[in-house]
Amino acid sequence: MSTPEHGHPPIQIHPAQAKPEQKGANAGLAPLLLTVVELVRQLMEAQVIRRMEAGQLSDDDLDRAADSLRKLEEQVVQLCEIFEIDPADLNIDLGEIGTLLPKSGYYPGETSPHPSILELLDRLLNTGVVVEGDVDLGLAQLNLIHAKLRLILTSKPIE
Repeated sequence: MSTPEHGHPPIQIHPAQAKPEQKGANAGLAPLLLTVVELVRQLMEAQVIRRMEAGQLSDDDLDRAADSLRKLEEQVVQLCEIFEIDPADLNIDLGEIGTLLPKSGYYPGETSPHPSILELLDRLLNTGVVVEGDVDLGLAQLNLIHAKLRLILTSKPIE
C-alpha cells in the first residue's frame, strides 16, 4: 500500500522468491551489490547525522530518515541471510587504499589514522567536488560516443 506523503513501501524479498543458486562467497554479484548498497546506506546515515547536528532537520524529518535507514539496514541483513553472506564480509579491503567501510564505527567529522573510502566520500560530500572530463567510447578503433561531463558532487544545496 502506498501513501502520498511516504511514497511506495520498501520492496520485500522473501527467501522463497530469491532462490539463489550460489551462496556465500560464491553468490556472484550479490556480495558486490550488497556492499555498494551498504556503502550508500552508511554514507546517507553520515549525511543525516551531519544535518541533525547542524539543526537542519525537523523532528519529523529525523524520525523519517532514521526509520528509512533502519529499514534499509534490515533489508541488507535479510538479503545477506538469503545468500548466506556474513554482513562483515561486505567490507572490501582495497590493499594500500584501505577498506571500503570503516572496520569499526564511523562518526562524521571524526578523523581516523587510516580513513576508509566511506570516510573519504563523506568528507568529499561535505566539502563538495567538481569533476570535469571528456569520454570517448568506441570499438574497432572508431570513436562512436562522445561525452563531455561535468559532475558536481556535494551534500549541500546547489544554488
